[in-house]
Amino acid sequence: MPKQKLTKAEKAYKDLPFLNSPDARSIRILSEFLQPLAKIRRERVRDTIVFFGSARVLPPEEVSREQASGKGKEQKSFHAMAKYYSECVELSRKLTQWSRSLSSSNRFVVCSGGGPGIMEAANKGASLAGGRSIGLNISLPFEQYPNQYISPELNFEFHYFFMRKFWFVYLAKAFVMFPGGFGTLDELMEVLTLLQTSKVKKPVVVVLYGSEFWKSVINFDELARRGVISKDDLKLFTFADSPDEAYHSLTKQLKKLYPTDTVRRKEE
Repeated sequence: MPKQKLTKAEKAYKDLPFLNSPDARSIRILSEFLQPLAKIRRERVRDTIVFFGSARVLPPEEVSREQASGKGKEQKSFHAMAKYYSECVELSRKLTQWSRSLSSSNRFVVCSGGGPGIMEAANKGASLAGGRSIGLNISLPFEQYPNQYISPELNFEFHYFFMRKFWFVYLAKAFVMFPGGFGTLDELMEVLTLLQTSKVKKPVVVVLYGSEFWKSVINFDELARRGVISKDDLKLFTFADSPDEAYHSLTKQLKKLYPTDTVRRKEE
């Protein structure tokens, strides 16, 4: 019986069932390192200011509409939290304007988790200032979609939380922690742990925005009093309660830590 002539097999890198199988997990993980690296190098982004915060914080106008329609009667806390959306927009706008005034381009680019709430506010502020911003979105079962203010060329989609966290930290020179839930707390503790253990060698500025929120949610002083962290660990971060206060704290520290980034001469 004559042998059947075989067609060429699909090349491994074109075999989608294989690439999406458990056998190729290491390849998928590596791709979430190499693809962002290639895009970031192409776009010449040198470093970032990362904004963390709740995806559930709504803009004040949206909260007002929901309350007017009767939907927001049981969500009074949303109205109290809405101020953080507006203040995040303003802080991101001011930082982007400052970044664009530096002699070195693509420095201190605003970066967020790419979704709604505080993440959207950070990208929106950068957009209002005429700057670019990064969105590191994560695929979730309830479909978190990237917000409209991310620069298209800097819009990323991740499957693995740990690879997304890597890119938050790898490029960051500063973190701004707005109020948030489990995800924000996870990101905050990850950053503080990396700094505490010196796994991150570069100087990094950490600002916790909204001292009333953070001091009521986490008793940092009690952690030090009980000896589970040192008093010096409390120096890893500072608090801020307004866009102006956060802006001056961040820019002052970044200028000191990275003094080569001088402001453009007026004649330029």
